[in-house]
Amino acid sequence: MNWTEWLILFLILQVIHGLGTWKLYIKAGRQAWEAFIPIYNAIILMKIITRPWYWVILIFLPIVNLIMIPATWVETARAFGKDTKLDALICVLTLGFYLYYLNYIADVDFVKDRKLKPKTSAGEWITSILFAIVAATIVHTYFFQPFVIPSSSLEKSLLVGDFLVVSKIHYGARTPMTTVAAPMIHDKVPFTEQRSYLFNDNFEERNTSWINKLQLPYFRFPAFQKIKNNDYVVFGQPADTLKIMDDFYPDRNYYKPIDKKLNLVKRCVAIPGDTLEIKEGYVYINGNKNVLPDRAQLQFSYNVRLKNPLASQADVNRILKALDRADIDDGIAQNPDGSYIIIAASDKAISTFKNHPEVLSVEKNVKPKGEYSFDEKGRPNVFPRDPNYSWNIDFFGPLYIPKAGASTRLTVQNLPLYDRLIQEYEGHNVYAKGNEVILDGKVVDSYTFEKDYYWMMGDNRHNSIDARAWGFVPFDHVIGKPVFIWMSIDGINDGIKNWSPRWNRIFTTVNGSGERVSYFIPFLAVIFGITFFNRWRKKKKAKAK
Repeated sequence: MNWTEWLILFLILQVIHGLGTWKLYIKAGRQAWEAFIPIYNAIILMKIITRPWYWVILIFLPIVNLIMIPATWVETARAFGKDTKLDALICVLTLGFYLYYLNYIADVDFVKDRKLKPKTSAGEWITSILFAIVAATIVHTYFFQPFVIPSSSLEKSLLVGDFLVVSKIHYGARTPMTTVAAPMIHDKVPFTEQRSYLFNDNFEERNTSWINKLQLPYFRFPAFQKIKNNDYVVFGQPADTLKIMDDFYPDRNYYKPIDKKLNLVKRCVAIPGDTLEIKEGYVYINGNKNVLPDRAQLQFSYNVRLKNPLASQADVNRILKALDRADIDDGIAQNPDGSYIIIAASDKAISTFKNHPEVLSVEKNVKPKGEYSFDEKGRPNVFPRDPNYSWNIDFFGPLYIPKAGASTRLTVQNLPLYDRLIQEYEGHNVYAKGNEVILDGKVVDSYTFEKDYYWMMGDNRHNSIDARAWGFVPFDHVIGKPVFIWMSIDGINDGIKNWSPRWNRIFTTVNGSGERVSYFIPFLAVIFGITFFNRWRKKKKAKAK
């Protein structure tokens, strides 16, 4: 639904509300017309049910309103003497239409100066829990969201098992688009395969389903800063419209709402208006080699041969263990020619490893320029997945990163670079016909981009499924900026028995230069200081009495 359709629905709901409550407004000493005026009727209703003014804001916030609107129905019934558990249940089950019964049929009177405190301890618990969920949902949706690093694509910059605090205010908080969903649960209900939201992912029905029409249009609050080159960014993966994440040739698409796509964190190496090229795994922006922050460490895979022709994988592991496996991750595998491959290692680690007396040679595993990259089924697996573009993960581009308002020449040859962008993200129909490009039924030779796009990559260049696989990330997919590591656990994917805290990373900043500094001890000192101060103050007050 667009904004006009939502406005019409909103006005219809206001009429429904007015018809169902105008007599109750009169009994509460108000005027009948006050029940029909949008927003003003909610302000007056809060006065009738003796609830604070900010409830008006909460009943209009997506997701939060799924709690607040039923709570308002129940409180309205209670304000007119219907305060039993059965009344509350009927209010919720009838979606508020119980108020029509109170308005037209039941003989009810307005209860002045009613007590707002729940009558039972169970009621107090329920009220406390509901409002704790409301508060947490607001913080989670509009300010800060927790996120855990699931994969090694940013090793050694960010580690698997780092628990991040992601700021949504840096790049502007995006309001929810999915209106019917469980609070603070992103995709699936924990420990189940059940989705946490209502959405019809059927390709044929996705644009006509009444459930999908309840999607809100995209809206984002003003940002405090723009995304810069080399910033870490948390975003919804564009390719999460696929049922199987690593299969980009499905029998059909399984669509997800933008705000329910898989959350990923990568480094934004190119911003709108940049021209990107990758040479030997290194990124070049507008012809200049990209310079990463000093905390970043690029990793590549390497082919290794030992001087002993009978050397085994255990020998390679023994050498790595002797070197304390510094900056070497993701294990070792054997190549068909008998050599071994270190799946991910930093330049620093390899410079140490190759000087070991048992090591014969170390060679970076780089695909030659112009060599296609294929999956196990023989299909191109690097963007744009077109045989006319012989790009691979190490030699890629040059590629222009679209900027809103900028125009580019559109030809049959470069259409594969931008066709998904034009159709999926900007809502146009485009295809090639002979030597012509047809856009929305008209022959065109250029296209003006409507959105800003970004290029997200992992620092672990040979072990990262990133923009080289699925292409551009539109700004409406951006969630926020990781700013703080509040916990870090080594072995997070190996079972709780194998967990080990990384104390030097706990309570450290994500960004910055130089060695990480943990603020965990100062944090504990402040907490203990506040605790003991409060105890001292209470004792002092007790003595004063």
